[in-house]
Amino acid sequence: MRQAKLYRYTIPVETGVILRNRRLKQREGFALQLTENGKTGWGEIAPLPEFSLETLEQCEQQLRNWTTLWLDNQIAELDNCVPSVAFGVSCALAELNGELGEIANYRAAPLCYGDPDELYQELAQIEGEKVAKIKVGLYEANRDGLIANMFLEAISDLKLRLDANRSWTLEKALLFASKIAPEHKARIQFIEEPCKTPELSRQFAEQTGIAIAWDETVREPDFLVKKEPNLTAIVIKPTLVGSIQKCVKLIEQAHSLGLIAVISSSIESSLGLTQLARLAQQYTPNTIPGLDTLNLMKAQLLRQWDNSALPMIEVGSESLVEIEHLCPLSA
Repeated sequence: MRQAKLYRYTIPVETGVILRNRRLKQREGFALQLTENGKTGWGEIAPLPEFSLETLEQCEQQLRNWTTLWLDNQIAELDNCVPSVAFGVSCALAELNGELGEIANYRAAPLCYGDPDELYQELAQIEGEKVAKIKVGLYEANRDGLIANMFLEAISDLKLRLDANRSWTLEKALLFASKIAPEHKARIQFIEEPCKTPELSRQFAEQTGIAIAWDETVREPDFLVKKEPNLTAIVIKPTLVGSIQKCVKLIEQAHSLGLIAVISSSIESSLGLTQLARLAQQYTPNTIPGLDTLNLMKAQLLRQWDNSALPMIEVGSESLVEIEHLCPLSA
C-alpha cells in the first residue's frame, strides 16, 4: 500500500546571506516522504526566494494534487509541475525505486562570501585539484577583479569559478577583467553569466578571452545546449530547473558537446544537498559540484552531510512539522 507524508520545515541561516536584493533569514520548504511495499523515498521541495518563480503556497497545492494521483495509482506527470516540486518529487521516486545511487560526491568548490582569509585556510586542506568559487558583482567590479587576481597570484594551482548572476554591464565586466593578469585568465575555469544579457556575456568573453558558463540561461524556457565560442560549462541547479530526468538530459547534451556540466545547489538543506551529491557522483563523477552551501545553515535536516557537526532536525522536531498524511482512498 502506498502512503505519503508531507512535512514543512524551517531552518535558520547565518546572517549576512543576501539573495539579489533580499536578506535571507531562514530557509523554508517541504519534505515529502513516499512509502510503498516497505520502501521509502524522501524529497525536498524548497523554492529559492528571488530565484524561483513559484511560491511555497503554490508548491504545497501541487504536492497535494500530485500525491493524490500517485496514491490512487493514476499517472502523475511531473512535466506540468513547477521546478522545485518536480525535482523534489523525482528524488523521492528515485529513492523509492532504487534509481538514485548511494555513493555521493562530497568534493566541493569552496564558496567565498566575504573573507578571503577563510578561503585560503580551506584551500590549504584540499588534496588534489584546487577549485574555488567566488561570488562577484556584489561590490565594485575593480575590487572583485583585484581579489580574484590575488587568489590566482597566491595559489599557483588554483582554478576559479566566478558567479556574477548577470550583475554587470559590459563596461563593468571589462573593468573586472582588466584587473586579471593575462597569465592568470586561463585559470578562471569560467564566470557564470557576467553580464545582464547572454549576448553581452558573449561579447565579454570574446573581448577578454575569459571563459563563461550559462546558469540563469539554462533555466529559460527555450534553452538548448549549444557549443559556442568561449563557453565552457552549463550550471544546473535542479531546484530551479526541474526533475532529475530533465537535468540528466541537459547533462548528456552538454557532455556530447564537450562542455562541463556542474550540479549546483540552491541553498537546499542537507536532505537536498546529499541527494545532489549523489546525482553528481552518478552523472558528473569527474566534475567538482557546486554544493558548498551547508555552512550557511544552522542545522541539518534528516540526512547527514559528510563530516558536518551541525545539529540534526529529525521527524518530530518543532522545525519539521507534519502537515499531511495521505493514504489511498480505497484503503
